[in-house]
Amino acid sequence: MPIIINLDEVLQQRNMKSKDLAEKIGITTANLSILKTGKAKAVRFSTLAAICEVLDCQPGDILSYDK
Repeated sequence: MPIIINLDEVLQQRNMKSKDLAEKIGITTANLSILKTGKAKAVRFSTLAAICEVLDCQPGDILSYDK
């Protein structure tokens, strides 16, 4: 898939663990893992907005496109 998920990098920059992010945005760690590995077919805007709010970032910091 040409959409690249950079969530691990942003989490590392913020010194935050996946488990903590999942708790703060209200999803399971399993669902967050699916998103992080790029196996998700879609992401809700509300989930993306919550991630950006908690990590103080923009959607472009988390997602990128590679032809």
